[in-house]
Amino acid sequence: MTEENARLAKPSVRVLIVDDHAIVRKGIRALLSEADGFEVVGEADTGQEAVLRAQETQPDVILMDLLMPGMDGIEATRQITSRQPQTRILVLTSFSADSKVFPAIKAGALGYLLKDSSPEELVRAIRQVHRGEPSLHPTIARKLLQEIARPVEMQPAPEALTPREMMVLQLIAQGLSNQEIADQIAVSEPTVRTHVSRILGKLHLASRTQAALYAVREGLMDPTTAEEA
Repeated sequence: MTEENARLAKPSVRVLIVDDHAIVRKGIRALLSEADGFEVVGEADTGQEAVLRAQETQPDVILMDLLMPGMDGIEATRQITSRQPQTRILVLTSFSADSKVFPAIKAGALGYLLKDSSPEELVRAIRQVHRGEPSLHPTIARKLLQEIARPVEMQPAPEALTPREMMVLQLIAQGLSNQEIADQIAVSEPTVRTHVSRILGKLHLASRTQAALYAVREGLMDPTTAEEA
């Protein structure tokens, strides 16, 4: 197989673009058409349409605006990640306020990029999120680090995890979906969902993203493994 044929045979990253401004959607579509390895499978201009289009097109990555008429991007992210955990969401917005950042990440977004980012940064972020790696604008990463470092008063002590729960937590931190975790540890996907629920409850966390951050902060995973995920 020639190098050109190999490139063409390589599966493209399927992207759904969600933004209420047509010019933004068309600009991103044009950008991704010029980059190797991307296929734009659809567009949506509201959160409700994003949920429907995500079900129809089953994208690998969704570029999600936050401020849209009707259902906003945070609620759309929450609904999509609960129904399609294999689909990864990269927030692309103009807002860096805590009131937007933390709810979006708690809702399940794996990346958060500001619209003043360069085209190269956007392409890189999509690829990182597709690999299951968190991708954060430097401003957002700084906010999260500050939040993690801030002491939480009256926080109940986390309960000890079982060895199986610890394994699931490490796989969550590598960006694997529930189905991918189920395949790796040879259990059913509902069993993994039960493990995830117990992990969040024992650690007093609200989302998979918080669980992944907890695992990294507590040194529960090998950083080299996380880089390879």
